Amino acid sequence: MTEKSATNNKRVEIIAPAGNYASLKAAVNNGADVVYLGFSDATNARNFEGLNFTPEELQEGVELIRQKGKQFYIAINTFPQRDNFIVWQNSVDRAVALGTDAIILADLGVLSYARKKYPDINIHLSVQASASNYESINFYQKAFNVKRVVLPRVVTIAEIAAIAAKTTVELEVFMLGGLCINIEGRCYLSSFLTGASTNTEGACSPSRFVRFNNSNDGSLSITLNNVLLNRLSKDESSAYPTCCKGRYVLPDGSLSYAFEEPESLNALSVLPDLIEAGVSAVKLEGRQRTKTYVAEVTRTVRAAVEAYYKDPEAYKSAIKDGGADNVLSTFEGTAETLGCYIEK
Repeated sequence: MTEKSATNNKRVEIIAPAGNYASLKAAVNNGADVVYLGFSDATNARNFEGLNFTPEELQEGVELIRQKGKQFYIAINTFPQRDNFIVWQNSVDRAVALGTDAIILADLGVLSYARKKYPDINIHLSVQASASNYESINFYQKAFNVKRVVLPRVVTIAEIAAIAAKTTVELEVFMLGGLCINIEGRCYLSSFLTGASTNTEGACSPSRFVRFNNSNDGSLSITLNNVLLNRLSKDESSAYPTCCKGRYVLPDGSLSYAFEEPESLNALSVLPDLIEAGVSAVKLEGRQRTKTYVAEVTRTVRAAVEAYYKDPEAYKSAIKDGGADNVLSTFEGTAETLGCYIEK
């Protein structure tokens, strides 16, 4: 890869998460081009207690974003049901009133409402819509004039390049953070165990169903709606408990991960390949994370992107010097993976 080929591309956006004002500030102060966020209700797919914004709370954040010359996207990317569609309509109206640079939508009805009422609003298709081929992406462009699609974390870099060759819609991909092994917007594991669907409530394994039970020997049992997800020794730690990353009891009494061992996506080593495949933006997962995490990963990805455009050949050594290889293990304590980017 030559420096000329790198500099001919429009620079990718760095999109950082914010679940509160402190994280929003950390994102814009550490190199994010865009901050993505959601309202404190079921209309967004990170609807955890104590996170997200009321319109009034967000106003202060918008002022900071504009002062820094940045942008913000509002995610309204869960799926309304028959009797509560007005909640999603109101969220679209609030997002537009706040001057969002894009609304991130998934539901067909919400897409229709937004496009008909606001013909000039910038609409991005959420990863929750699971559009993973160029035909579906072009459908959303034709039907709702979406400008960008956030690709599910189930496509390879080769597939991304093939999609980019057959659509004019911008492509956005995840770079760092928690890795969902299921097809986003189509997972019903949380609903199966709790009756509360991730797709409608916006929270996988809602905290009201989670219990942490300490034993006399120092071990810790984690249950979700009284179903044991994991049992930890006194020296073990665990990420937030979800069904797909549960370590379940086998008939012989041992514990084993039924779906996959907890892993975190770290695609920094293939950043040049993603850019050359035609992506327009890289996204950092983590609206539920701390301001320290948001600051560190945003700063790391900014350094990586700048190093790539300055000298692609020196990219890997620049990443190593910046300590990027240790970011996720430091903050999450889980193994890192490239997910499906190389092979499935």
